[in-house]
Amino acid sequence: MLEVHNLQTYFYTRAGLVKAVDGVSFSLWSGETLAIVGESGCGKSVTALSLMRLLADPPGRIVGGAVRLDGRDLLGLNAAAMRQVRGKDVSMVFQEPMTSLNPVMTIGRQIGEALMLHGAGSREGVRDRTLEMLRLVGIPEPAQRVREYPHQLSGGMRQRAMIAIALACNPKVLIADEPTSALDVTIQAQILELMANLQRKLGTAMILITHDLGVVAETADRVIVMYAGRKVEEAAVDELFARPLHPYTRGLMRSIPRFAVMRNGVAPAGRLQEIPGMVPALSALPTGCAFAPRCAFASDICRRDYPRYEEKRAGHWSACWHSDRLVGAADG
Repeated sequence: MLEVHNLQTYFYTRAGLVKAVDGVSFSLWSGETLAIVGESGCGKSVTALSLMRLLADPPGRIVGGAVRLDGRDLLGLNAAAMRQVRGKDVSMVFQEPMTSLNPVMTIGRQIGEALMLHGAGSREGVRDRTLEMLRLVGIPEPAQRVREYPHQLSGGMRQRAMIAIALACNPKVLIADEPTSALDVTIQAQILELMANLQRKLGTAMILITHDLGVVAETADRVIVMYAGRKVEEAAVDELFARPLHPYTRGLMRSIPRFAVMRNGVAPAGRLQEIPGMVPALSALPTGCAFAPRCAFASDICRRDYPRYEEKRAGHWSACWHSDRLVGAADG
């Protein structure tokens, strides 16, 4: 359904050229959930905004690649044609609903605006569809909520309203950028369950952008790991969690808090194994592998040459000179 090939998005800044997305490629199938994970600054959200062509130019610019939806290259469309795609064929749930929703427009008007833009029919039809969407996302008393403003809703209800706006026109692809990051764990679970149920009901393909590997394990079919603007690993979710083939992925998983397993009444000792250092500035990336300064497996070749991105196992891709050492550690 969606094919992204060698996407390159650069920012031209006073600090220099920032390669925020550098040669990212992937495919998305109908009904599939693809998760994109990584630390802040790895290029996840810029990838999503590039697909939607929502980057401000200047300073951001898509300088290469192709984004094909059912064979149609979205990067070649003019502004008017792209407006017809957004919301109707590809929609996005943004990270923070309070800053994404218009504070001076009612919730009903914001849902209805998307419907009217894409020719949903008469005013009565738009109002009926708006109420239907509010019911679909589980907002109580939709006839009342349709007249309320974002500040009158709780955080969870605002996120549900964002989902209603995104799904109002039954898009083929839904991009969810950290859809639960500002919510407590109870509301987070409700939102994730809601999105999964709507995806099954509507047959929508979804790109889930998150840093929460617990969310990935529950919802995703396939996972892409990004670091410093590039893909470093991709695999089916079960394969990735069982056998990570890149040290960065392995580090992300080891930094997840886990409940201690009691043996003879004693919990095992130990601290979380954090990844040392931080994501490098994208305007001043090191020579060779960008992760080498933080990697325990790094050798001279890592500091000299960027590794090839290749299939290490069936359906499991990685960009690491030492994936074989991680394979041995995982299998052992």
